[in-house]
Amino acid sequence: MGCCSGRCTLIFICTLQLVLALERQVFDFLGYQWAPILANFFHIIIVILGLFGTIQYRPRYIVVYTVWAALWVAWNVFIICFYLDVGGLSKDSDLLTFNISAHHSWWSEHGPGCVRREMPQAPGVRTTESHSYITVMGCLMDYQYIEVVHSGTQILVALLGFVYACYVVSAITEEEDSFDFIGGFDPFPLYHVNEKPSHLLLKPMYL
Repeated sequence: MGCCSGRCTLIFICTLQLVLALERQVFDFLGYQWAPILANFFHIIIVILGLFGTIQYRPRYIVVYTVWAALWVAWNVFIICFYLDVGGLSKDSDLLTFNISAHHSWWSEHGPGCVRREMPQAPGVRTTESHSYITVMGCLMDYQYIEVVHSGTQILVALLGFVYACYVVSAITEEEDSFDFIGGFDPFPLYHVNEKPSHLLLKPMYL
């Protein structure tokens, strides 16, 4: 009963992680954040693997998911440090785009309440875009805090997944060990109990 409850909870957690990862992947694509895009891609694959392992009673797949959950927590801690400018990191750098482009988080210009003011190109100025924005005003929340909330949510769900994955692996392993003990360690299986030596059956009867 406990294993079934743990499996159902882990299935729910994996499904929630897939929804959150897909939502985050969309906004990272819109912001051309290539490092998070790759991380989200691997995360989705491993979560699907963990979901499959949970449904099909494959503890090895769940162990892989458990290891990845720990790495995923570490990655999101890095993202939080990046957007909060902790440890020499800077949210204004191009680290998440592999220095390929100068794009930043999509939320930096499209956050809740943000108004993006633009102006036409100045005469004699040549750029690759037909216009450039001056500033973004009226945001209800700075974009870095939106990213921190996203990463914090990912950490919370990943920690829950890690705990329940460890529990499910332990429960499945115990069930397998109990079955092995019942059928694999009995030196005299049940189908040998009623067997008798052949010489007793062939012994002649004397009156």
